[in-house]
Amino acid sequence: MRVLYVCTDPGVPIFGDKGGSTHVREVVRAMLRRGAQVEIVARRIGGEPPADLARVPVHRLTKAPSREDPAARERFLLDANEELRRILASLGTADMIYERHALWTHAAMEYARDAGICGVLEVNAPLVEEQRRYRDLVHEAEAIEARRRCLEAADGVLAVSRPLARWLETLVPGKVHEVCNGVDTDRFRPDVAPSLSHPADVVSIGFVGSLRPWHGVPTLVEAFASVHEVRPHVRLVLVGDGPAREEVVRQIDAYGLRECVHLCGKVAPEAIPGLLTSMDIATAPYPDLEGFYFSPLKLFEYMSAGRAIVASSCGQIPEVIEHERTGLLVEPGDVNALAAALMRLVDDEILRGCLGAAARHAAVRAHRWDAVAERILSFAQTADTRGGR
Repeated sequence: MRVLYVCTDPGVPIFGDKGGSTHVREVVRAMLRRGAQVEIVARRIGGEPPADLARVPVHRLTKAPSREDPAARERFLLDANEELRRILASLGTADMIYERHALWTHAAMEYARDAGICGVLEVNAPLVEEQRRYRDLVHEAEAIEARRRCLEAADGVLAVSRPLARWLETLVPGKVHEVCNGVDTDRFRPDVAPSLSHPADVVSIGFVGSLRPWHGVPTLVEAFASVHEVRPHVRLVLVGDGPAREEVVRQIDAYGLRECVHLCGKVAPEAIPGLLTSMDIATAPYPDLEGFYFSPLKLFEYMSAGRAIVASSCGQIPEVIEHERTGLLVEPGDVNALAAALMRLVDDEILRGCLGAAARHAAVRAHRWDAVAERILSFAQTADTRGGR
């Protein structure tokens, strides 16, 4: 099966270190393992490919202009649909065009429809609403129209979480399928050598992800300070960087925690498994967000690495983490509840081991990327035949 994987989002470098970048690579890897022939069409590359993807053909779209002029950037990305259509037409026949949904893009799904190729659209977020809330959005009507066009042209629309699927059903009823994220259970394992020194008498609490407001790291630091006050043998490991870093550092200094907090900053993707096994407890401390739709990659990686997990009970998370069996769930944004759950695990090594082992088993059984790829590729056989396909 020949698959053209399309990622036109200038914010997702396919060989970069963002969560979206990881998602692209893992889906491509899993497709390759399932026997597909994959070629990538992308706007932003982000560096050299890893060795196992070095032979995957990459067709590069024109780089987007800077963010200094939002209106010009948006207009460029709207006009770039013509370039995308030309490139897809030049690549010849394919069995599937698989697109990671991006603002402004509609040409991939419309080309698939017109050429009689199975078109599958992966949606990871309500992008128009995100852009409006967190960034600049000048041509909102055009963004909504581009979204309508690609959703209606797609044979299938894949949502990475149930809340996202419910929202998409209001836009294109009958087309939406929930296919949540996964993990490479061979790469993330409990027996990976820790990359940080780990004294036997220290319990490490950790977080992996970008330092952005919606990840709740300030809440984690506050809860950690409460735990550290009565259990000084704990340390905090923060892996990632982002716009909230300065706030987090000021908070750490205000609590006098600099000596017991390890700020790793942004790291290469290949460093994550060893950093996870440097943690005894892994956290996903999301705040109370309206319409929480994430399918956090970190959760599946924590599970696969066999970590004891404390996570906020919101959105898809309670469907992934079973409270008291594969992790502990707390109310989002509740510092006291988070501190209590952390304290419980700090004090109970046996419970940490039981939760971590159960999480690893669940990841292997239900959350492998190979199962995700199998569902995706099955659309080429089951999608409605259109245009003579």
